[in-house]
Amino acid sequence: MQTIEKVLAPRNLTEACAEVVKNKGAGGIDRMSVKELKSYLDQNREELCEIIRECKYIPQPIRGKEISKRNGKTRLLGIPTVVDRMLQQAVLRIIMPQFEYMFSDYSYGFRPQRNTQQAVLKSLGYINSGYQHIVDIDLKGFFDEVDHCLLLDLLNRKVKCPVTMQLIRRWLRAPIWVNGKLTKRRKGVPQGSPISPLLSNIMLHELDTEMERQGLRFVRYADDFSIYCKTKSEAREKGNKIYLYLRDKLKLPINREKSGIRRPVNFSILGYGFVPTYQKGEKGQYQLIVEQSRWKQLKAKLKKETRKTTPITFDERIQKIIAIQRGWINNFRLANIQVKLKELDGWLRNRLRYCIWHHWKRRERKRINLIRLGVNPRDAFRWSRSRLGGWAIAQSPILNTTITVELLCKRGYESMLSWYQKIAPHKFNPTLFPIV
Repeated sequence: MQTIEKVLAPRNLTEACAEVVKNKGAGGIDRMSVKELKSYLDQNREELCEIIRECKYIPQPIRGKEISKRNGKTRLLGIPTVVDRMLQQAVLRIIMPQFEYMFSDYSYGFRPQRNTQQAVLKSLGYINSGYQHIVDIDLKGFFDEVDHCLLLDLLNRKVKCPVTMQLIRRWLRAPIWVNGKLTKRRKGVPQGSPISPLLSNIMLHELDTEMERQGLRFVRYADDFSIYCKTKSEAREKGNKIYLYLRDKLKLPINREKSGIRRPVNFSILGYGFVPTYQKGEKGQYQLIVEQSRWKQLKAKLKKETRKTTPITFDERIQKIIAIQRGWINNFRLANIQVKLKELDGWLRNRLRYCIWHHWKRRERKRINLIRLGVNPRDAFRWSRSRLGGWAIAQSPILNTTITVELLCKRGYESMLSWYQKIAPHKFNPTLFPIV
């Protein structure tokens, strides 16, 4: 059976449709929403399949959307139509097994049963084994620079179906609509397409193969990769070889400003940094911390959800906060962050108290609520008429002793430190996070 017939099999299309609906996301240039996709597939399945088999299917242009990066710059995100996303998902489900088995053990991004924690622990293992001269290479706009001819040639080695290959080629060449202008694309893989992660791994597998051939110790997560050496001269030699390979063979430029040879204290991977353990008998050993920028990002998100003027209920606010907290801590659970989490918890609780104080609004309501919380009438009257700002009162003893942690917990609040203590492996457990 040809690949395209497996792609267009009713069960495969149905499951691909379900995944697109589950992932949600915005509509493409035709403004069709994911909620309309299932009914569209039910009504047009046969016609759609026939058009694809006859090689007459033309993908619609991609809707471009600029999103902000942490460094203040923007990244262009490409949003295909929901129909194209469904078809890409259907192709992905069929061709991924053909490539997955051959990918490197040192590649961790966008692959089943692999995650950022495994990549970070592998990096930490190299560093603590004495490989502390790190070649940190940043690919300059990787997703915008992928050579289509080279990528399609790599794909064609495994995918022998001409119809499937033509479908992928048309997705790659689909123009992008940005700021009212339609722009042709002759290179690059649009970020936002379901098939893009697999295509990027297929391209960079050639890099993995070359590094393995040279016997290098490396870690790669998508287009972020680093090489670990024992000496600076070795790092310089290996780094230059890989630079030439990227430039001449894969036609991928590197960002010279962000690339270089690092020591562990000046190196970060996937938001994690490294600091010495400072423990007796552990010279040259490092432990994990979280980059300062990630702390700022977390605090900014929590600050947004605890704005006193946001028109939502307290319960809704708590649920949003918990979702942010758990997602962030789950990602950075390997780091030693107890002290900072404790400080952040105190700040967040004061933000919540400020929201409650603002919600009470009128002086008389504040007085009554303070009395209900156990404050004597005289103090309740005095504090309800206080000229102090809301933030100052939130940090004052009057709210700290009445709107206690226990009271907040009854309303659904959970501190970040308590969640961290539940899930964090205080001692690295190789069975929990295997280094592969």
